[in-house]
Amino acid sequence: MQQKKFDTFIIGQLSRDINIDYDGTVRKELGGAVVAAAYAAYNTGHAVGVLTKGNKNETDPMEVFPRGAGITVFSVDSRTSTSIRNQYHTADRERRTCTALSIIEPYEVLDIPEVKSEIYHIAGLMYGDIGGEIVEHISRKGNAALDVQCLLRCVENECMVLRDWKEKKKYLPMVTYLKTDAAEAEIITGKKDMAEAAKCLYFWGAKEIMITHHTEVMVYDGRKFYTQPLKPKNLSGRTGRGDTCFSAYITERIHHGIEESLRFAAALVSLKMEKPGPFTGTRDDVMDFIKMYYI
Repeated sequence: MQQKKFDTFIIGQLSRDINIDYDGTVRKELGGAVVAAAYAAYNTGHAVGVLTKGNKNETDPMEVFPRGAGITVFSVDSRTSTSIRNQYHTADRERRTCTALSIIEPYEVLDIPEVKSEIYHIAGLMYGDIGGEIVEHISRKGNAALDVQCLLRCVENECMVLRDWKEKKKYLPMVTYLKTDAAEAEIITGKKDMAEAAKCLYFWGAKEIMITHHTEVMVYDGRKFYTQPLKPKNLSGRTGRGDTCFSAYITERIHHGIEESLRFAAALVSLKMEKPGPFTGTRDDVMDFIKMYYI
């Protein structure tokens, strides 16, 4: 049987999220990094596969990836599922407290199906979801893209706190595309300056480093820093910003250079931030936004 071929294959569980806004508004939804990443890639014309994991009685992938949506779903059963409560403290949604209500059983190498993809995107949610052995395995298959949040966000007394990734120097050389936000970059490198943190991560072996901030997104490839501002009209869709931006960038990089891909990702995530949920626009919407606000 011929293997399925994707532009991006995203490994990450779904999460039963309880989002409590700064004004007390409560929104419950089935989400996770994999949802934001998958729709950002698919709605801009890319072939997308996802590998979810969870208790199928609690987290049915068909809720967010229904048949006919165009996204190919593989799922692995787990006795437990992931559920997270996010309490936002400010209107810009930059300060939040994350509480892990339940956690999946870890992904194993044997969970990964025999598929071919240009990019294998690790989009877990907390430490223990996806270990370094998965990074090593997918790096042998193609370009490994790693959102480092799932290796830094540790659960301590149900609260998720950032801790350094002890095995970073072993596994970062296996990573083609690495994504952190500004706070994660400081935790993993000890450097507050984003540019210095990016240099450090490149020195440790990652090929292209993306660092997101609430005002801009930066990429460093060991030779040059590229930056693009974020230009949303409002922040009602702030949740999933980094996951969306990274997915848009790495899928554009299949056929485009860094500068063009970064501008596209910044524009797409700016649009996404104006509306809760994953990106539901089109490539034409993004290109129109670029013409209006970036050129």
